[in-house]
Amino acid sequence: MHRRLFVRTLALVALVGSAATAGAPTATAEAPPPALVQLTSTLDNLLADARLTGAQAGVVVADAATGRTLYSRNGDRRLVPASNTKLLTAAAALELLGPDHRFTTDVHLAGAHRAGLVNGDLYLRGGGDPTMLAADYDRLAADVAGSGVRVVTGNLVADDTRYDPTRLGPDWTWDDESYYYAAQVSALTVAPDTDYDAGTVIVNAAPAGTAGAPPVVTLTPATGYVRIDNRATTVPTGPTTVSFERTHGTNTIVVTGQIALGAAPESDWMTVWEPTGYAADVFRSALRRHGVQVLGRTVLGRATPENARPVARHDSMPLAELMVPFMKLSNNGHAEVLTKEIGRVVSGSGTWPAGIAAISGYVARAGMDTATLRQRDGSGLSRRNLVPPAEFVDLLVAVRAEPWFDTWYRALPVAGNPERFVGGTLRSRMRGTAAADNVHAKTGSLTGVSGLSGYVTDADGRLLAFSIVLNNYLASSVKSIEDQIAVTLAGYTERSGAAAPGGTGARRVPDRAPDNATPPSADIECSWVKPSAC
Repeated sequence: MHRRLFVRTLALVALVGSAATAGAPTATAEAPPPALVQLTSTLDNLLADARLTGAQAGVVVADAATGRTLYSRNGDRRLVPASNTKLLTAAAALELLGPDHRFTTDVHLAGAHRAGLVNGDLYLRGGGDPTMLAADYDRLAADVAGSGVRVVTGNLVADDTRYDPTRLGPDWTWDDESYYYAAQVSALTVAPDTDYDAGTVIVNAAPAGTAGAPPVVTLTPATGYVRIDNRATTVPTGPTTVSFERTHGTNTIVVTGQIALGAAPESDWMTVWEPTGYAADVFRSALRRHGVQVLGRTVLGRATPENARPVARHDSMPLAELMVPFMKLSNNGHAEVLTKEIGRVVSGSGTWPAGIAAISGYVARAGMDTATLRQRDGSGLSRRNLVPPAEFVDLLVAVRAEPWFDTWYRALPVAGNPERFVGGTLRSRMRGTAAADNVHAKTGSLTGVSGLSGYVTDADGRLLAFSIVLNNYLASSVKSIEDQIAVTLAGYTERSGAAAPGGTGARRVPDRAPDNATPPSADIECSWVKPSAC
């Protein structure tokens, strides 16, 4: 049976069964349970917030075990989902690639190898790994040296042909291009730290020792691929106003503003232009440190010959582990790599169209009505993505039957948990409420777009699936509306005699964030403000 029909059949059975229970009050469509009436009233009031005047709001809540809808407001309306799109990508990746899937980066020799001399080219072949660090390239270089190679007479060839050469996603805006959440996508890339923002470099500006001097600017990892144009100044006193921006089409990062003597350094994550070349530069430097000389130039985008001899290999963490930084920190680069990897594995084409087609095929089989939605990328950065909240809930309900559900559930951000790789983008939200350490949900944020879709356990111990998607508001933030809805659901009960949501027995939603919560003032993913604003 089609899963969508299966879920709705379960819901019908549940309703019929409750009506047929001997001695129990009957609950019909004409006379819903009082608790459900109160829940509807509470959620309606929350959505009447003045910040949503003239905006669009879609909210759906369902029993995750039966699929029975408890609340729906504009559930079938197509809305821009932002990073809630990652729910589709993550589910499809776990199903189509498998939790044990790994990405392989390897090194090959093409040419005769005798007495430390390779008369030919050295190939660095990327397998799409978004977690490759400079340290991983260093280990590959050490293995090359360990194999006896000392001199390569030919070129260092960076093979990124597992995926197509399209670097930026469809519909991405030009003014995001410098910033790490819009990094270029390549099968061969570098991440600067264990957030694994592939295709970026960390730029750090520290005050100089004397006023009037430019700040000391360093890069992580150290690379000659990026050039710094330092126009900033160290001042005796005053606020730090240092900013970084990469010039379009280049790897020149311009540093402007001021930083005071003795002030804390300022850092940011900036994208590179052409990450394949970045990876090749980091690897070439590592080879040099290990005593391996490559006499030729660096060549990008040429495939490794089939008869080339492997000399070094690095395998990534399994997909089940990658899901944690991907979903907890809402890593856009991971979403796009997974989209292209799905396309490569399913159809032999590492492209966005192939990946999106395979994702659509899976979520349709899982119960989403793909005729009602549009997915343009893997991360949700495109504003042409459109998904009704009801379809998110159908997916959330359906995947509970998948063998990888526990991996999926653990990877979702957990409300109010301060641990970065547990709470993720929800770590500063809903603290001190019934939703804290309870709600597991994916956040989503663009200007004028906010979303929260996932699971919450109610006061009766039932797992509820919910989706909240808000569009076209002008307020700086509507996150507190999402939080109040989630807290209301956490306190929901249908037990006879228990307080209804919003009643005296429900934990009160705070008028402001608790003192230990420091969410950003605007609707942006917490992970989008690095390193400490969230």
